[in-house]
Amino acid sequence: MTPLTKAAPRLSAARRLSDRVGRVRELGILVALALVVIPTAVVNPRFVQAQSIRDLLLNASIVALLAVGQTLVVVTRNVDLSVGSVLGLSAFLTARQFAEHPGTPLLVGIGFGVAVGLACGLLNGALVALGNVPSLVVTLGTLYVFRGLDYALAQGRQVNAANLPDALLDLGSSRVLGIPVLVLATVLIIAVAAVYLRSYRSGRELYAIGSNPRAAVLAGIPVARRTLTAFALSGLIAGLAGALWVARYGTVDAATGTGLELQVVAAVVVGGVAIFGGSGTVAGAALGALLLATITSCLVVLQIPAFWQQAIAGALLLSAITVDRLLAIRLGKALRRTEGTSHA
Repeated sequence: MTPLTKAAPRLSAARRLSDRVGRVRELGILVALALVVIPTAVVNPRFVQAQSIRDLLLNASIVALLAVGQTLVVVTRNVDLSVGSVLGLSAFLTARQFAEHPGTPLLVGIGFGVAVGLACGLLNGALVALGNVPSLVVTLGTLYVFRGLDYALAQGRQVNAANLPDALLDLGSSRVLGIPVLVLATVLIIAVAAVYLRSYRSGRELYAIGSNPRAAVLAGIPVARRTLTAFALSGLIAGLAGALWVARYGTVDAATGTGLELQVVAAVVVGGVAIFGGSGTVAGAALGALLLATITSCLVVLQIPAFWQQAIAGALLLSAITVDRLLAIRLGKALRRTEGTSHA
């Protein structure tokens, strides 16, 4: 048997290990969900009634949407801290559009919010990809810029449900086969993003950029273009989430979405997306959002003080990062063994 034929099984083993790590992380979230839900249901059986589950899914859907966009950015070894502000700006401008122009078609109004988010994402992406400025610095700055612009446009006003069209509000409360439309829209976005990352070359290149940016350049991957695309998609999804926020809650002001970026980053990391890039799935990130929303609901049902919610979310974040590093070290050793074999 030649060295090349000996290396092939090792390479396959490394790939299987990488895939297995992702599946284990997502299965771990499902186990954690069961451990949270079952004791709460025993204490209060109404927690698992159909209406309670629908409310739980609705509460998680907006953060899950943002987590999908954040995953596209994080796998490239970047981060988007401005998603909460982008959502707030898109939500306010969408609500104002409907309030000041009552005849605006539903899809046009939602498209307006999506366009606002896309513009914000393109600005972030251009500064990071073309300006070579660290994403942490760029998006921390635009977080305040977009929020300040939101306050300047709002000038202390808020848009209420009474000023919004019934078609938009119905979108936030209607169901198909008992499942809220917002939840179905979120699942559709997750499915589209998952197929893109797994089956399309440009999607797989996002992982390559996050795994080793220098190697990605040497391999001929258009790193700047892919990075710009990732931020643009994150902004687009945040804009859509802003429009859906208006449909869900009906009341919007300049503070809408404040602090959401931390929940989104926590959901992504808890969901198994490596904070250092290169691995993770949008399904895992969405499950992370569902887990955090479930914990919040459980603490409310169990009448546990609200400050514990943030403490538990922080503890989960630290635990997820620790597990991520341990798995990355193990995976790195496996890949080094594979490389050593291939050179033997």
